[in-house]
Amino acid sequence: MTSSPMGRITNIIDPGDALGEVLFGLIMALTWTIGSRLVLEKEGLNVQELLVATIGCNVAWGIIDAVLFILGTTFHRSRRLRLFRQIKAAKSESAALMVLANEFPIEEAPFSGKAADAEALYRSLLTLASRADPVKVSLSKGDLFAAIAIFFLVSATSIPAVIPFLLIDNAQLALRASNLFLIMLLFVTGYAWATFSGGRPFYAGMTMTCLGLLLVAIAIVLGG
Repeated sequence: MTSSPMGRITNIIDPGDALGEVLFGLIMALTWTIGSRLVLEKEGLNVQELLVATIGCNVAWGIIDAVLFILGTTFHRSRRLRLFRQIKAAKSESAALMVLANEFPIEEAPFSGKAADAEALYRSLLTLASRADPVKVSLSKGDLFAAIAIFFLVSATSIPAVIPFLLIDNAQLALRASNLFLIMLLFVTGYAWATFSGGRPFYAGMTMTCLGLLLVAIAIVLGG
């Protein structure tokens, strides 16, 4: 059993989804803190308002993402139930196999499969579906735990943004430290992404950092 915090989280939700939520939260926090530097230069910075806005924004989006996860999970399972019914209602075996091929195209898989192997896979799925019965679409405890994990991942990314303001009295210096901390976490997120996916960690970390900053810049320019 994995004892690390990240290991426990990835036992609940997919590692890619978990890191995606962290990335989203970091971008949200950076949008506030980097955007605040413009305010600091023009009007001065109200640190308390910045902290409340940063935390509040991430908490709000954490709730939204958790609800969207629940809706997406329900939609996905309802679609699978619809697929099951389409297979049952197919007038012939070839029609049922075509339904499966359209739903699970081998061409999109990251490997080169033979036509005979693909047909064997679809026939196995068809056999399984023909012997099974439909079940009611419902949410499990695991789904609710996953939604809670998503909420905490997005919300918790605001913490690194506010910590420097609690430790440093100079608002400008604290803002720079906050930005630097969040940018470093972008790199760490990309590094971890490559560790899970089998990519090149340093390259992925740099790519994630540049991509995150680009998205932050776009959000600031568009008034996000």
